[in-house]
Amino acid sequence: MLKKHLFLYRSLSVSSILWINMALVFMYGTLKKGQPNYFRIEDTDNGQAKFIAHARSVEKYPLVIDTEYNIPFLLNVPGTGQRVYGEIYRVDQKMLKFLDDFEILSPEWYERIKIQLEVLVVDSEGENTLKPGSTVETDVYIKTTYKQEWLQKPTYECYDTNGDHGLKYKEPV
Repeated sequence: MLKKHLFLYRSLSVSSILWINMALVFMYGTLKKGQPNYFRIEDTDNGQAKFIAHARSVEKYPLVIDTEYNIPFLLNVPGTGQRVYGEIYRVDQKMLKFLDDFEILSPEWYERIKIQLEVLVVDSEGENTLKPGSTVETDVYIKTTYKQEWLQKPTYECYDTNGDHGLKYKEPV
């Protein structure tokens, strides 16, 4: 059995080995390209992140904007709202830990769960790429504790801080 595992290990490319301990994470808010917190994804001091694809949730979810900082929240109410567009990133464990801290992983703020996504456009080359039209399971930061009135708020399929909603993101202090 050990020989079989050693052969498998030796047959993997260097890039495959590097990606083994990585996670796929769906970004739908301020961490997407062109949004206010994207610089945090690019900062290698936080870990490694590689853009893989544009995607949208298979199920509908309410994506709402709330608080005095106009933060986008994905509410854990599958089947309501809209199919949400975002970006899939492959991140290392250091970046995943950073994201857990940044998103304040706790029952009061966000929980990290798995959801199914439909892959739309793939921007990655080489190994471990996804195919347009396929589905993939990724981690996502989702709000499970929220005010009931949030369910009455407008929902969005694609967050943009400069969107028509007029609710520009404000950096919390």
